[in-house]
Amino acid sequence: MKPIVIVTTTVNDRTTADRLAANAVAVRLAACAQVSGPLTSTYHWRGDVESAVEHQVTFKTAEDRADALVAHLVEAHPYEVPEVVVVPATGGNAAYASWVFEETRAER
Repeated sequence: MKPIVIVTTTVNDRTTADRLAANAVAVRLAACAQVSGPLTSTYHWRGDVESAVEHQVTFKTAEDRADALVAHLVEAHPYEVPEVVVVPATGGNAAYASWVFEETRAER
């Protein structure tokens, strides 16, 4: 199975989530992206516990494209310290993993 990863981030509105998803797929840093939410996040920020309504974006990409996707998301993200988390996919449909890998190569 080709090594793939799942990358997630959260943002404060649907428009930004859709933009991040579309841009990452357009430049082939991700094979696909799903936007979900709204959801409520609770977190520590500058000494206080806060809550915010957010949308989550989940990207699928090849393992060798993860660092470039993370850099792209951090640069495009509206938050001062954006959540961008990479999780390895340790199993699954080998044909899907191959598709993700191929879709994250330069345009053919």
